[in-house]
Amino acid sequence: MTPLIFHAIDFSAREVGSGLAVSALIGTVVRLLSGALLDRGIRCSWPIRGTTLLAIAADLILLQADSYSSYLIGQLLLGCAAGLYWPAIELAVPLSCGSLPSGRGYALVRSADALGIGIGTLIGTVAATLGSLRTVYSVEAVCMGAVLVLISLHPLQDGPPYRTLSSNSPAADGQRPTGQRPTSRLPWLLPLLPVLLISVVATGILALQQSALPLDLVRGGLLRPALSESHSSALIALQLTLLVSLQWPVGRWLSERSVAFGLGLSLAGFSLGCGLIALSSLFESGTALVLAALLPMAFAQAAFLPTATEAVIEETPPEHRGLAMALFSQCFAISAIVAPLAGGALLDLQNNGLLLWLLMGGACLIVLPTLRTLKPRYRATAMEATELLLERPEVAARADDDTVGSGARERMTP
Repeated sequence: MTPLIFHAIDFSAREVGSGLAVSALIGTVVRLLSGALLDRGIRCSWPIRGTTLLAIAADLILLQADSYSSYLIGQLLLGCAAGLYWPAIELAVPLSCGSLPSGRGYALVRSADALGIGIGTLIGTVAATLGSLRTVYSVEAVCMGAVLVLISLHPLQDGPPYRTLSSNSPAADGQRPTGQRPTSRLPWLLPLLPVLLISVVATGILALQQSALPLDLVRGGLLRPALSESHSSALIALQLTLLVSLQWPVGRWLSERSVAFGLGLSLAGFSLGCGLIALSSLFESGTALVLAALLPMAFAQAAFLPTATEAVIEETPPEHRGLAMALFSQCFAISAIVAPLAGGALLDLQNNGLLLWLLMGGACLIVLPTLRTLKPRYRATAMEATELLLERPEVAARADDDTVGSGARERMTP
């Protein structure tokens, strides 16, 4: 809702996009810091606590911001909050899955994400209809307060025993020559690069859906008429409603298939959706094409979010997953820096989104061949970790007593 809020007080598309980009830029630094701390053993709950405090401060600023400087400060705080949040919450999923496969766990968590975003956007749509869009910042502040209470009562699963086990597992021993220390340099990162490349493109489209699409709709296309702010937010709310409906069945279905298959479907859906939005600019009844694009875009997003996260788990050894999750969430940050700036500039230059959506649809097709390099290098389940504890009691002796049996342990199997 931020682009609509500040567009209403005469911010240009460049100003709105630059604020979102600056937020993402500071988030890139904080994400790496958060991921490194997680790999060093900090509990996942602490970054989430920091997130809630920073987000509440940002909401209080944005609730009354009427200048670019105050808007920028609010966005900076939100960027720091997001940087702390994403690596910790993503790593907490496999640590908390118990006997549930992590792919299914990510599908369930993404469903919760979609439900929360859908409810928030519905509230924003009602607020737009009532002429009080900034209500969304009050809603977010209340939600962050609730998260702080929840995380204090029920902390997330801890990670160090999981990393201790991974570094002592038979599979890990079998993958390295005797007496050679595990490397922390590029070899573990190289298989992850295709996932990161695909994620940059996909998250770029997600960023444009938040920043450029609302502005494209309220400005209109070459022939497509402009929509009111309330109608524009209603279309976005409709897409998120579709996402809520699709996220669990699509994520659950794809959790039983390869990550390459899921990411391929996602890229195809994004490409089709972008093409339909681009074509909508050329017709007076183009709003119907925007409506038609909502379904493939929602399906693509439902397929991408859990599958890409599971791909990071499968392509990364456990002892590096904190940093890997930070790098994965950096894809969102990079896209949030580049996409709003590029999208805002193209919208200001052409006053329509035809070229923008054509470029993004084409980018999806270009990165499609990289899927061939993906394969499940590391699988992890809590059942395997339990067996490892029974087989190797010396490992269990090194694990912290308060987290034994918590499901926070994984074993690498090539």
